Amino acid sequence: MTLDNVRKGQLIRISNIPDEETRIKAIRFGISEGEVVTCLEVVPAGPVVVSKNKQEIAIGRSLASAILVEPC
Repeated sequence: MTLDNVRKGQLIRISNIPDEETRIKAIRFGISEGEVVTCLEVVPAGPVVVSKNKQEIAIGRSLASAILVEPC
């Protein structure tokens, strides 16, 4: 499943970031493979808001659709 398909309140682990360009963008947000994050909000046709270490991060829908996740 990809990050743009998660539900609000779901605890997820980043399992795979497929290409180098997407990986670089995700690292700028402080997200890498193996991280566990909580989905705070999924804005319709907008960003996915996740929480990691008490920090809220809004990830654009196109970037979220490229990040593979698995439920924890």
